[in-house]
Amino acid sequence: MHIDIDKDVCIGAGQCALAAPGVFTQDDDGYSTLIPGSAGGEGDPMVREAARACPVHAITVTEGGG
Repeated sequence: MHIDIDKDVCIGAGQCALAAPGVFTQDDDGYSTLIPGSAGGEGDPMVREAARACPVHAITVTEGGG
């Protein structure tokens, strides 16, 4: 699984961090980022829900490693 966060689109709503707190967090500026060591969300059933919850569709989840 590969997760891409478009930093130019992200508005820092935080819905991803609420939906999948083991994978997403917010940086010092409030924008979405992946938690280091979260292994690309593997095994977290909420990753796709987090992408769907993004109000500006800044998160893309694709199968495969990259």
